[in-house]
Amino acid sequence: MWIIKDLKKNAIVVLKQSYWKAFLASLILALIGGSSGSSFNITWNMESSDFRLAQPFVPDPGLAFTPQLIALFISTMIIVFILFLAIRIFIGYPLEVGVRKYFVNSQQLNFDLNQLGYAFNKKSYLDIIKTMFWRALLNFLWFLLLVIPGIVAAYAYRMVPYILSDNPNIGFKRAVKLSVQMTRGHKFHIFLMDLSFLGWLLLGTIALFVGVLFVLPYINAANAELYVALRYYAIEKGICTCEELLV
Repeated sequence: MWIIKDLKKNAIVVLKQSYWKAFLASLILALIGGSSGSSFNITWNMESSDFRLAQPFVPDPGLAFTPQLIALFISTMIIVFILFLAIRIFIGYPLEVGVRKYFVNSQQLNFDLNQLGYAFNKKSYLDIIKTMFWRALLNFLWFLLLVIPGIVAAYAYRMVPYILSDNPNIGFKRAVKLSVQMTRGHKFHIFLMDLSFLGWLLLGTIALFVGVLFVLPYINAANAELYVALRYYAIEKGICTCEELLV
């Protein structure tokens, strides 16, 4: 069984070699909404600076909420949503796989940032998009069922982008199945590893949220170490072969 402390120690050794490249890769991953414990969402509410009680909203009598205005607003929101979704799918998914590849290869002291564009290859681009979309759809369906099964499924599918970083043409069903097999019996341990970063994330949040950005390379590097460990066990147990993952 892999040990959390060892993975994090190995991640620190790697980051000492090229922290700022890892920082740039992590920043890109955060901006595109990458998952697997390396993305974050920050929301807050701004309150009145003079601490007065909030006044009820009184519509301007001169402002007419006509059906045309409402339809325009709804149409605009739908267009914005579709645009955001398209960017996430056609740019975000390939970039996420490229970032995962960078961190996996950095474990072997290969710090070439050109790997970030690895997925934008005509031989693998569509396969990567299809597999990542299938993974997202399955996650969404599980969360529709219940929150807890959704979280468990998210851990089960966590290795999909890493698997694609090794073999982008492995097939969407095989990538998901292999991720499920690789994480079987490890999900709770992975959850504990995520919890081990909570203190760092809280410190980063205290530092005006900006500090979180400097923690992300550590988290991503540790997750790459995790994948390498799970890949080793999967090959050792005959779940997959070196040829299948092109390693």
